[in-house]
Order: sequence, then C-alpha cells, then structure tokens
Amino acid sequence: MMPVGRMDKLVTLEAPGAAVPDGAGGFTESWAALDPPTAWVALESLTSGDMERQTADTITASGTHAATLGYHPGITVQTRLTYTDPDRGPRTFQVVGWRDPGEARRELVLVAAEALP
Repeated sequence: MMPVGRMDKLVTLEAPGAAVPDGAGGFTESWAALDPPTAWVALESLTSGDMERQTADTITASGTHAATLGYHPGITVQTRLTYTDPDRGPRTFQVVGWRDPGEARRELVLVAAEALP
C-alpha cells in the first residue's frame, strides 16, 4: 500500500449526472459528486513503460497519469477527477481503467487521461 504522505493532492470525484436542457433543443452534460466527493491521491505522469506495468493482465487503455487513492466503491470508467494545481490551475482527468491491488479493497490505482483545456 502506498504511504499516505504521498497522497498529497486533493481531487474532486464526479460521475455523469442527468442531462440538462440547454434552451436550444439540446442538452448539456452535467456532473454529480460521488459520495464521498473528494479524495487525497498520489498523481503521477505515466511513460509508455509505466503503462505496460499498470495494465499488465488487463485491458489496455490509453492514459497519461496514474492516481493512487484509498478504496472508493463509486469509481468507474465514467468517473472524472478534478484537481486544482497551484501553478497550472484546474486540471481534469477521465478514469480509463483501474486496479484494486490484491483485491483487498484498501487502495485503488487509477489510469486516467488528462483532458486538454
């Protein structure tokens, strides 16, 4: 299990919410907070070698970062993480895969793709 001290970034966890009418006949995507809505994570950039290790024996997904956090039963591949970087401002990551090391429900390692602004 990753040391708690390395989980130094507070992220907001959200899932797709109900579609909201945009007033022009279409809909706007909305997001709803998970319960609990935030988590402390260790966020690390991935190299291609890291991706191979993170996705060994699983379906390979394209991701830019790994986020390690305490187990959260509400996280799926539809979950997004939002982090406000003090130097770069808001950053959004879409979960594209995850693993539960040892299937112990103590920790999750997420593979996420950063959404470009």
